Amino acid sequence: MNNVNSLFMFVFAFFPVKRSRKGEPKVPLDENSPVIQAFRLYQSELDTRHDKHERLVKISRDITIDSKRTIFLLQRVAGSDSESQVLDEAAEKLEQIQKTKFVLIAEELQHEDPYRFIRAYSPGLQEYIEAVSFFNYIKSKKLVSLKAIQQDLIFPKNSDKGQPCDPENQAEKVQSQESNSTTSQSEQTGTIEVHVPPIEYMLGVADLTGELMRLAINSVGAGNLDIPFEVCDFLRKMQSGFQSFSYVSRDVKRKLQTLNQSLRKVETACYTLKVRGSEIPKHMLVDVLSSPFSDIHMYTDDQSMDE
Repeated sequence: MNNVNSLFMFVFAFFPVKRSRKGEPKVPLDENSPVIQAFRLYQSELDTRHDKHERLVKISRDITIDSKRTIFLLQRVAGSDSESQVLDEAAEKLEQIQKTKFVLIAEELQHEDPYRFIRAYSPGLQEYIEAVSFFNYIKSKKLVSLKAIQQDLIFPKNSDKGQPCDPENQAEKVQSQESNSTTSQSEQTGTIEVHVPPIEYMLGVADLTGELMRLAINSVGAGNLDIPFEVCDFLRKMQSGFQSFSYVSRDVKRKLQTLNQSLRKVETACYTLKVRGSEIPKHMLVDVLSSPFSDIHMYTDDQSMDE
């Protein structure tokens, strides 16, 4: 008898029976219960959504890396004798991003609300918009439109997945609309797309200002003293456009502060070139312009009078 009791004590010690708060054993779950089946379905849907989110995040990281490489390539224009060759190479890289990366996002977003997953691929989308904007500025000295960016991210649904659609046949697809209407139009025209919300376009374009500031400084080292003034005028127009909006989002407000800082640096560079350019040897201009903003001496009326 003692041996039996010892055996039961051993079993209960290592394999305790789960009991409720009242001390009663828990009843096994009935997998055929409608409630249990409903929660199993919810579990499957959540797992599917999380897996899709992770795939979009990974694709977005690849887009960010490739877009940064394209931007670094475009910065070589300042010291390159073959601008057209650099632009052709950059255009090829951007096209590859569309064919190999964004088409995957478009496939993942089929029959989905794009705003549900926008946070997953937003960093890559903004970096891509920055690269396209920088490319377009160097090529035409103009700001790329939301319509043009959206058009490049529309693909045929079943055939030639890596090829963007014909602009003439898909022009009506470009306008940014509510997610439901956008999805229905895509189904009717047999296309898939990566929807570009206006706020994402604004954030991507705002990042362009930092690259333009670097281009202005690098161009001085290459001996082109006209680019800083062109960039300064362009940044002032961008600043005016952003300031015309009321409060849009916290991210836009933060990007506007960066825009103002970039504009101040370019304005200081233009001031240095215009007022002190004859005093500073050309081979030292880059070092002077690359110094921190506070280190560049700005003459005021009081300082001029004292001297």
